[in-house]
Amino acid sequence: MKLINIGFGNMVSAGRLIAIVSPESAPIKRMVQEARDRGVLIDATYGRRTRAVLIMDSDHIVLSALQPETVAGRLGGKESEPAAEESEEA
Repeated sequence: MKLINIGFGNMVSAGRLIAIVSPESAPIKRMVQEARDRGVLIDATYGRRTRAVLIMDSDHIVLSALQPETVAGRLGGKESEPAAEESEEA
């Protein structure tokens, strides 16, 4: 089982990940709100701005403060330097 760091030491299973999308579009915002209402939203942003929405096969939605490209790069095996969001104080 491969785990992907989605920021701030949080990990998700690569095998359970369906999609990594940007939170900007109205359909994605609606999907996030519906997940929040159903209680299947996992907010891993630590109060930062949501930059990536991860859709899992268990119907859970995970919010990350990292860019979708960064998460996708980590999925592909290219471990990048810690993002600026991770090094800033809250």
